Amino acid sequence: MTLSNTLEFNEYDRPHTDLREFVDRADRANELLRVQAVDWNLEMGALAEAICHAKSEAPAILFENIPGYPAKMRVLSGATNSSKRLALTLGFPVPTRALDVVQSYRDRMKTHRPIPPKVVADGPVLENIDRDGDVDVLKFPVPLLHELDGGRYIGTDDLVIMKDPEADWINAGTYRSMIVSKTTVGLWMSPGKHGRQIREKYFRQGKPCPVLISCGHDPLLFLAGGNEIKFGLSEYDYAGGHRGIPFEVVQSELYGLPMPAHAEIVLEGEMRADETELEGPFGEFTGYYASSQSPQPLVHVKRVYYRNDPILTIASPMRPPSTFSFSKCVTKSGMIWDEVERAGLSGVKGVWCHEFGGARMFNVIAIKQAYSGHSKQAAMLAANCQSGSYLGRFVVVVDEDVDPTDLFDVMWAVCTRCDPVEDIDFIRKTWSGPLDPRIPHGVSYNSRAIIDACRPYERLKDFAIVARSSPELRQRIETKFGYILSNL
Repeated sequence: MTLSNTLEFNEYDRPHTDLREFVDRADRANELLRVQAVDWNLEMGALAEAICHAKSEAPAILFENIPGYPAKMRVLSGATNSSKRLALTLGFPVPTRALDVVQSYRDRMKTHRPIPPKVVADGPVLENIDRDGDVDVLKFPVPLLHELDGGRYIGTDDLVIMKDPEADWINAGTYRSMIVSKTTVGLWMSPGKHGRQIREKYFRQGKPCPVLISCGHDPLLFLAGGNEIKFGLSEYDYAGGHRGIPFEVVQSELYGLPMPAHAEIVLEGEMRADETELEGPFGEFTGYYASSQSPQPLVHVKRVYYRNDPILTIASPMRPPSTFSFSKCVTKSGMIWDEVERAGLSGVKGVWCHEFGGARMFNVIAIKQAYSGHSKQAAMLAANCQSGSYLGRFVVVVDEDVDPTDLFDVMWAVCTRCDPVEDIDFIRKTWSGPLDPRIPHGVSYNSRAIIDACRPYERLKDFAIVARSSPELRQRIETKFGYILSNL
């Protein structure tokens, strides 16, 4: 296996056209690991796990020359799972730390405006079309990621594209898709998610639910599809606003649904309420096989659109860190920060969703206190905003002198500024789902701990002084003795 190292990462004056151009840019930025002859049967998942657990912000992995498949069919994992690749995806300045990307996201959102996609007549995704009896989703190198998985998952880094039959908008969320046969896949969507709500509207009307499943596309669409944005806002529009120009889409043959014109692989089919098949189990981002095998609606695939030599994109959930957990931390942090400020909270100095909690279960918000109750308000907003609500567990609020990304710093504040009786509260019956390993089977809610690790507002002036060097002294020492510190 080799790491490419031909060019440094640089900003570009235009967005990448498609996944292939993104891969080329990541390659030249020394952010891509090419590996050869890795089998789809467990080897891809196990190797991705070893790579992610060996190095923080691990490189993207491009699996090439996959045994049993055409040599030019490839699989890409971890496209956005580093600060540099996130900046590359979103068109941000080159970052020096993760919070730089969070701040760039927040700066972008001050002027962000959704840009709807542009419908075009043709695109690379139409280079090949398999119809009806010619459909075989197993022609692609779909991995079996974990030893106890119920099957091979073609949809992990996917976009499940559906049209709301009542509100007339397009949702493109990321939901897992397991191959059942060469013409059918099982589609699992957590209760409360937008796609699940749309599916149930069709079923209540006694109608089949049309669906597209895109299985290789611009990583910016995966970032949009995997996060909670407001109901009624299409992920196409949200991602287009970040891109600055509209995504091009082509209408599918059967249902006229919009699919990315530059997608690599897209499945088209429909679900019926009375046709289910057992789906799962699947090793998930919490680090557990949390949701048991269950009957889920079956997607009958009637069309497969794909480019020549397609690239299948995958995400490999596992005990963190995973191939997408870091990127989730950055985007979630920016979204929560943006939402709590939109709700009127002042003084936010940083937000970080920690990777060991899957970017959902241990979130920290740092503030500069301005009034009594400020810290509790910050914690409650961070716990209950749209981006922070689903599957949460702990929210910690700290003072501005604590780095929210540094777990040691955060826990030092918890240990020295938090009184367990006075400063820890609980919220009951909050939004969770089957992926939560702690809650009983069939329950979709959990509880939250709100931990106020700030100095009491009323004691800010007389609270014990922190025993450390002043910033001025530290700067002088670092300048004078930098030759010692640089060798540590």
